[in-house]
Amino acid sequence: MFREMRRKKQILGKQESIDVLKNKTAGVLALLGDDDYPYAVPISYVYDNSKIYFHSAKEGHKIDAIKKCSKASFCVIDQDNIVPEEYTTYFRSVIVFGKIRILEDEKEIREAIERLAIKYHPEDSKENRGWVISKEWRSLCLIELSIEHMTGKEAVELVKGKKQFE
Repeated sequence: MFREMRRKKQILGKQESIDVLKNKTAGVLALLGDDDYPYAVPISYVYDNSKIYFHSAKEGHKIDAIKKCSKASFCVIDQDNIVPEEYTTYFRSVIVFGKIRILEDEKEIREAIERLAIKYHPEDSKENRGWVISKEWRSLCLIELSIEHMTGKEAVELVKGKKQFE
C-alpha cells in the first residue's frame, strides 16, 4: 500500500523518526483540498503514541478537506543544512501517512489540548493552563492523525558520519 523507500541507506530508524516528531514544533499537513488539489499547510503539533494532534479553527479549508477525505500526510524537517560546495543539503526529515479526524468527544479534546499546551509551555502551572483552556474551550477544534505508515530519511553524508562514530 505504501511505497518502500528507494534509497535504503538513507532510512532513519523508527525511534530516530519518532524522536524527530517528538522534538520538533512545526510541520506541514497535506490534505486533499478543493477541486482535488493538494492542500498543504504549516501547522504546530504534538506527537503522542503513534498519533499527532493539531488545533484548528472550527471552519476553513483544512476542516473542509478533512471532512472530504480522511487520508493525510504530515512532514517534519529536522535538519536542512546547505552545503554549497557540494550543491546539496544535509537533511533529515520524517513523513507520516494516516487517517485524520476531528475530535468530538470532550475527554479526547481535553487530553489533546493538554498535550499541546504542555509541549509549547511546559513550565506553565496546571491551574493557569486549565484557565486558558477553559477560556478558549468554545472555539477549540482538535484534530488527530493516526499514523499508519512512517518514513524517516537523512542525507547519505549524515549516515556516513554516524558510521564513523560507531
